[in-house]
Amino acid sequence: METFDAVVIGAGAVGLAVAARLSRTFNSVLLIDKNSSFGQETSSRNSEVIHAGIYYPHGSLKAKLCVSGRHELYEYCKRRKIPFKPIGKLILAQNLTQEMYLEELNLKACANGVDDLTRLSRRQLAQVSPQLSGSAALLSPSTGIIDSHAYMASLLAEAEQNGTILASRTEFIAAEPTDKGFNITLSVDGEAMVLHSRYLINCAGLYCSEAAKRIEEMEEGLIPELYWCRGHYFSYHGLSPFDRLVYPVPEKEGAGLGIHATLDMGGQLKFGPDTQYLDSCTVPDYAVSPELKSKFVESIKRYFPAVDPNKLQPSYSGIRPKLQGPGDSFRDFQIQGEDEHGLNGLVNLYGIESPGLTASLAIARYVADKFIID
Repeated sequence: METFDAVVIGAGAVGLAVAARLSRTFNSVLLIDKNSSFGQETSSRNSEVIHAGIYYPHGSLKAKLCVSGRHELYEYCKRRKIPFKPIGKLILAQNLTQEMYLEELNLKACANGVDDLTRLSRRQLAQVSPQLSGSAALLSPSTGIIDSHAYMASLLAEAEQNGTILASRTEFIAAEPTDKGFNITLSVDGEAMVLHSRYLINCAGLYCSEAAKRIEEMEEGLIPELYWCRGHYFSYHGLSPFDRLVYPVPEKEGAGLGIHATLDMGGQLKFGPDTQYLDSCTVPDYAVSPELKSKFVESIKRYFPAVDPNKLQPSYSGIRPKLQGPGDSFRDFQIQGEDEHGLNGLVNLYGIESPGLTASLAIARYVADKFIID
């Protein structure tokens, strides 16, 4: 039976980061993904934003790993020549109630270690970006954008240079705990194969809970329910009227940060995502209905009154693996090791949605340091 030091399920940004991190210590790491290549699901269908760490409750994993991960990600991009731009973002308030939210947000950000936010008055906002409408704003200069594909390709190159094997079109079927790790059954292009690994790291994203259910002796009561939440994006034709990202104040207890304006590395302006919980969580559906345009226009007009609906076109969508169900309050990342499930060598990562891309290097460090490498 072929033996590995570690098997990582899922070759999204987090799985790639974990594999790259472990490859610095272990000689044999296997990274598997059921798709034909890496990063074909959540990691390639998002806003490609490097988040500052502003919104998350103090002390949460999302707050800690986003802030430290952002620093690590910027340094990694510089070192590995990955395209990125720290272009900053504006968070806009439209009334006194939302201005009070900005004050609370600033305090939360400072508690998280984000101490570079600047408050802008209505007049200052008009000077910075006259196309925008708002009574006040917060400017976050450390928010940025990244070429996520180039980032993931760099992580894979680093891992493979250290001997990691990426096995595409390979599905995780089952794992049986042994006294020295796990006997793991895979389906490789439809053919079954069994191998042994000392460590098993579940970074399966949309399928993390399903993968956990396939591990023998994994107590089902410890596997959280996962919700698929689709977010749609519309592109905006022509030159962007903004040179920064633009975010509205998010809805209270909302599942996202509101339909915001982002730019990619080529300067393309896009709006999104909205939030739409899906009833079926089996096969991803990435359709973007043109009928959503009116909802997008209504939302965008609140902060960009001059939006031209004719320039707004359906672009793409992504699906987030959320632990937060419809109407629920904040739910943190859940990174579960032996101290919680009792299976030595197993790490399950649940609900790794935003800011997972930003936090990916920090998540990998957390997993390696806490659960795997003594």
